[in-house]
Amino acid sequence: MPVEEIMNSGKEKMEKAIGTLKKSFASVRTGRANPLILEKVTVDYYGAPTPLRQMAQVTVQEGTTLVIAPFDKSILKEVEKAIIKADLGITPNSDGIVVRLPFPPLTTDKRKEIAKDVKKLGEEAKVAIRNIRRDMTDDVKKAEKAENLPEDAVKDAQDSIQKLTDKYTKTVEDLCAEKEKEVLTI
Repeated sequence: MPVEEIMNSGKEKMEKAIGTLKKSFASVRTGRANPLILEKVTVDYYGAPTPLRQMAQVTVQEGTTLVIAPFDKSILKEVEKAIIKADLGITPNSDGIVVRLPFPPLTTDKRKEIAKDVKKLGEEAKVAIRNIRRDMTDDVKKAEKAENLPEDAVKDAQDSIQKLTDKYTKTVEDLCAEKEKEVLTI
């Protein structure tokens, strides 16, 4: 495998690791209501598990409440059950037309706990990036043997891999700092 291919493949994988981290951060609870917290909620709709966001309109009301208005009002009870089953830590309230999810203000202890979770997610992303770096380095060593690459080319490839790793690790750190700030801000 040529060095350029190894670099492109590694960069793509690191981008996916960042994307996964961003997706994980979207479902982390902050003091504000965020419709993305419902991404993992699936409703049993006539026997088929269906994502909640495909079968209801979700709006934010007053910054602290999510209002879920199902397109089919007959599934209101199923929507409530699905939210409870998803274990979001929020109890749904139904008025027969819509389901409301009130987000209570977070305590300082809860904010610190969530900030620790954010750091843990960031660390997992860094580990994934380091694993990708290791795989890329291994691929370069295999290419060196298979294609008789000159030492300079191998050294340059390893330097490029390290620079790429540093860039994505910095991105993870920036994303974590931003999310922690968001969580800790009252």
